[in-house]
Amino acid sequence: MEEVRRVARSFWLYWSAGTLSGVGTAVTSVALPLTAVAVLDASAFEMGLLAAAGYLAWILIGLPAGAIVQRLPLRRVQVLADLARAAAILSVPLVWWFGGLTLIQLLVVALAVNFAEVLFFAANTTFLPSVVPKEQLTSRNSLISGTHAATQLGGPSLGGLLVQVIGAVPALFVDALSYLGSAILLQRLPERRQSQGDTSESIASMVAEGWRFVTGHPVMAPATWWACVVNFVCGVQLALFAYYLVHELDTPPALVGILLASEGVGSLAFAAITPWLVRRFGSARLLMFEGLLGVVGAAVIPLGSGWVGWVCFAAGNLLFAGSVVPGSVVTRTYRQVASPPELLSRVMATVRFVSWGCIPVGSLVAGVSAELIGPRLTLLVSAAVLLLGPVILWASPIRHLHDLEDFDDFEEPGPIRSARPVTRSRG
Repeated sequence: MEEVRRVARSFWLYWSAGTLSGVGTAVTSVALPLTAVAVLDASAFEMGLLAAAGYLAWILIGLPAGAIVQRLPLRRVQVLADLARAAAILSVPLVWWFGGLTLIQLLVVALAVNFAEVLFFAANTTFLPSVVPKEQLTSRNSLISGTHAATQLGGPSLGGLLVQVIGAVPALFVDALSYLGSAILLQRLPERRQSQGDTSESIASMVAEGWRFVTGHPVMAPATWWACVVNFVCGVQLALFAYYLVHELDTPPALVGILLASEGVGSLAFAAITPWLVRRFGSARLLMFEGLLGVVGAAVIPLGSGWVGWVCFAAGNLLFAGSVVPGSVVTRTYRQVASPPELLSRVMATVRFVSWGCIPVGSLVAGVSAELIGPRLTLLVSAAVLLLGPVILWASPIRHLHDLEDFDDFEEPGPIRSARPVTRSRG
């Protein structure tokens, strides 16, 4: 009983830290782009640059992040990453107060926050299996996704309200404080270190081993390419949503926050039913068909004008965001249970490097495209791109599975052939 309470306490501290920082990040998702649009009068291309800067670190250090974190204390990495993000965000209102804020600083801050986020993610997702029993991972990952959805529901609305009342730049104080609070909570968790494997290996060989495992895996690889398609479109949306709402639909800041919060409604609803959907249809089948729902949602987002445009944006954003959640939950859980323990951080970092590396690419493409054909048509074209996701999954072994865990015929490449093959598990 004491062990059960200890495990539960560790998870809820972990969850609380992530929730606190998530609320602040959701506020910044409104406040930072509105700072660029309203305070610095950024163009569509500059908004694309800003969105890309917020994800560029996944390309620059995303691949070796797992190998780097494997050699470091996991809790300490997360705490230091939180403190770094707090300092970077806090610099914006401080410099603005003295009249020196520029787009260059916003780009540097977005990039610095992203660098810290990359290392935080690699440590954080590796940390979770050490505090949660294997059979609880799906439900806990679903809870985390649901909580993230709730922060995406409340955070942008709060951010839009704060921007309306006190301005875009002062609202960033909320995010800085949230990272500080997260660091304090994480500091109370027990330290964890990942299984070290062969400590004589170089970083390059460790990275290569993780890369071979992911890209050679018949289930993880196509699931990763599916995520690339989704995240490319997410990059387009991140770059253009605030610009589209302000310049195409003449939306006031408070309503911008509410409309962006529709993402949280969809994500929260789908996160709540994901465990049931997995039990009812199977994780592989769910992953196969949810993408079609996302195509419909993304296509509705840029339709209409005036209040009709607002309704279409909210409804499409809700549907698209919700459709992404089940796939995110089942593929993340599968990686956590199917990866050899000594490879877990490298597997998580490799997948995030590949898939989230598509976000800044999508943002840059969106910035250029919006200057040429306009933000509305760019968003419509991106909806069509989403059709590639279901095609990739249909062409893979996933279409023959009921659950992703049903796949048990994979022998790891290279020096990790001795690892045990994946076995079926409904835990």
